[in-house]
Amino acid sequence: MDPLFATLAEIEAQSQSAALITVIRAKGSTPRAPGARMIVMADGRIHGTIGGGRLEQLAREAALEAIASGEAAIREFPLGAKAGQCCGGYMELFIEPLNHGPRLFLFGAGHVGQALCQVLDGTPFIVHLVDPRQEWIEHPDLPSGIQRHHCEWFDFNAEASFRDDGFIAVMSHLHDIDQAIIEDVVGRPARYIGLIGSQTKWRRFRKRLEAKGLAPETLDRVHCPIGLNTGGKAPKEVAISIAAELLQTYYRG
Repeated sequence: MDPLFATLAEIEAQSQSAALITVIRAKGSTPRAPGARMIVMADGRIHGTIGGGRLEQLAREAALEAIASGEAAIREFPLGAKAGQCCGGYMELFIEPLNHGPRLFLFGAGHVGQALCQVLDGTPFIVHLVDPRQEWIEHPDLPSGIQRHHCEWFDFNAEASFRDDGFIAVMSHLHDIDQAIIEDVVGRPARYIGLIGSQTKWRRFRKRLEAKGLAPETLDRVHCPIGLNTGGKAPKEVAISIAAELLQTYYRG
């Protein structure tokens, strides 16, 4: 296998932010032909090459812009004095951001968690499903694109990268675990934090967490009950209501 394709597979498996640069047109004297590819990671690291030199530096900068915006672009690069190269040719590059969708850290692979993974399949969300129960995290009905984490929530959180644009949904198999996860994540970066359950459950959790010293404005970040109020109570119906709220938050801000 081409090492670049192996790198792409690893990027996909780990949901890493990156951009793929492909030479789609080359005229005159150019360092690479159409089809040459290069990957630029979010931290600026490069895999592969489209020719090196100032051209590659400019392409790298354009790739970082694409990663930040999430928008693909076609960029033209005359290989003259402006590009710091004397080839005299012309290259056209397609720059495609990878794994730019919002990340959902979903704690709990039970009935609603399973249904939510199915409903979100085909949407921009990149779902990281966390559950220590093997029979649930390895359930055959889970879509193939789900990132499965067979571990305890605290082990996952110790290594996870929480971001301001991320989403968190808590729906484990025990209320005590739900409360512990909320206590941990409520102070972390996130655009949305949701907890499954009733208003009574949240009032009880909130009282306990405030007694532990968590500020009311911090706890105000939690959406509970999670999802839009559709009235449905079956797992698939609840999952649809949650997915609708997640998508609404993502698209409307």
